[in-house]
Amino acid sequence: MQPLIDNARMFGQRPEEFAGLAEGQSPQVLFITCSDSRVVPALITGARPGELFELRTAGNIVPPYASEHPTGEAATIEYAVEVLGVRDIVVCGHSHCGAVGALVRGDDLDAVPAVRDWLANATPRPAGAAEDPEVAEGVQAHVLTQLLRLRSYPFIEKKLKERQLALHAWYYEVHRGAVRAHSAETDAFEAL
Repeated sequence: MQPLIDNARMFGQRPEEFAGLAEGQSPQVLFITCSDSRVVPALITGARPGELFELRTAGNIVPPYASEHPTGEAATIEYAVEVLGVRDIVVCGHSHCGAVGALVRGDDLDAVPAVRDWLANATPRPAGAAEDPEVAEGVQAHVLTQLLRLRSYPFIEKKLKERQLALHAWYYEVHRGAVRAHSAETDAFEAL
């Protein structure tokens, strides 16, 4: 913890770099990714403060849209699209994902009921080789499922029809630091 505290102290000694951020934010991208500590959106993209609006969830799950009982995730997505006017949404899965790995393997998650119930939102269960530690196939299928889920949000469907929004599927390889993006033409994740 001490190195984090030391950095936080030093960080606050450069107020001139951040003064403009008090005027508001206008990110162009909503970046939806896993809560995994190895996935750092600003590090991966080189984004500076104010350039990315982030949503981090276990397994980068986009829950089903429900106007009667909205989730915090749905509220974050709606705010990014309707209020901030983001033009792009990236759903970024990653190799070695514990959440997707548990789904692929069919792990017994009864000891962590909140995790079990949250991962139930990931349906359908991603396919993939249970013995693959990277769970690449499962994560990539899962990311595409989350894009489909996003398309079911009424405000996203509207923006897509109006060509005011684009959706992107990324796969981050934590062991290489490489990013692959899904290509609609080849239906494969290709190096950026």
